Amino acid sequence: MSPTPQPTGDQRERGILYLGIDLGTSRTSVSASNGVRETVPSYVGYPKDVVSKKLLKKDVLFGDEAIKNRLSLNLFRPLEAGVIKSSLEGQAASADAEANLKAAQDLIGEIVRRAKPHADELIYAVIGVPAQASIRNKEAILKAAREHVDSVMLCSEPFSVAYGLDLLDDVLVIDIGAGTTDLCRMHGTMPEEADQLTLTIAGDSIDRSLASKIKAKHPEAQFTTQMVKEIKERHASVSPTMAKALVRLPVKGKPVEFDLTDLIREACREIVAPIVDGLADLIASFDPEFQERLKNRVLLAGGGSMIKNLDDAIESEMRQRLGGGKVIRVEEPIYGGANGALKIANDMPDEFWERLR
Repeated sequence: MSPTPQPTGDQRERGILYLGIDLGTSRTSVSASNGVRETVPSYVGYPKDVVSKKLLKKDVLFGDEAIKNRLSLNLFRPLEAGVIKSSLEGQAASADAEANLKAAQDLIGEIVRRAKPHADELIYAVIGVPAQASIRNKEAILKAAREHVDSVMLCSEPFSVAYGLDLLDDVLVIDIGAGTTDLCRMHGTMPEEADQLTLTIAGDSIDRSLASKIKAKHPEAQFTTQMVKEIKERHASVSPTMAKALVRLPVKGKPVEFDLTDLIREACREIVAPIVDGLADLIASFDPEFQERLKNRVLLAGGGSMIKNLDDAIESEMRQRLGGGKVIRVEEPIYGGANGALKIANDMPDEFWERLR
């Protein structure tokens, strides 16, 4: 894996801080040219009233702190399918649109603050977006980011992962987030629209499926969306021999242990077939001479890549349907997109950033 780019003497003299930001539905990460790397769950909370404000002693809370104190907060998860909710079709005129845009602006401001910029530094940022984000989606992210950085550009999330690893030729990237799974075909040039696919089956859809399965099999169990998410993150696996997932859930106020092993495995497996469908489309539409090479260079990234044995399950499905395939899991799924975005920021010429200001 390529090391995180370090600041040059010229950058320090000119007071420029480069940021690579992976703005995710569930988690937002930043890699900075000063060596700082931070990640925060994509939650923003505002005290509900004077009592909660007195209790919390803050005007806004982020990430785990917001989740922990959510009963005292108006809690926002301002991103959906990898973009700001207010930019989605049918959301622009909704009552929550303005609040979600403000929450997204505050979230970007917090992740920039965590990168520890100096007061006199210019901040140039590259932000990853879903492969097939609309112009409207992109404009909303740019508007939110410009509140906190001096220059900003957007790039496809799977492209940034590949760029960060210097895998730019005959590679298929699978970037599994919470809101989307993005596929990108790299072949030695900037990927075009035909080289990219965005699937809406991803981490959140696994959560919804698991919740539905638990409710159907154990209707007496009580749980929240956040509890299901934590169960998945702790036990996620598609292995036939996965460790037992014994989980305690309340039943009429009393903790009861449930074996959720099969339900978790089934919910996690549901993303495999759609991913291979997408891979098949990108392989079949590629130059026939290079299809075999492409098939055997599949890169698995994003938070969803941490599902145990997912690489093996995708490989197995590819063998059955495509006659073969090789899947490699990235070493740093949480920071893969942010590292790549930072590398892009560093590699862009100074005049490019000046034009964006």
